[in-house]
Amino acid sequence: MQLFLITFGLFILVILGMSLGYIIKRKSITGSCGGISALGMEKMCDCEVPCDNLQAKLDVGDEKAQKEFEEKFTQKKSDFYEVK
Repeated sequence: MQLFLITFGLFILVILGMSLGYIIKRKSITGSCGGISALGMEKMCDCEVPCDNLQAKLDVGDEKAQKEFEEKFTQKKSDFYEVK
């Protein structure tokens, strides 16, 4: 039981330290590795159809959305990704 309380107290101290860092600096947590594109992946999912937001933009006729659709969904690529 003593080990559990020590471990729990340590976790509370770490969480308190992180929250104080946020409160003082007012800076949200951000990624540092470049995201999924750093792994060489162009898409975050293997969706066959565009998401609702992209589809709504396509329905309106947004040219930027059309270009994004063509880049992500019209090219037939392998569904397997190689992590480098």
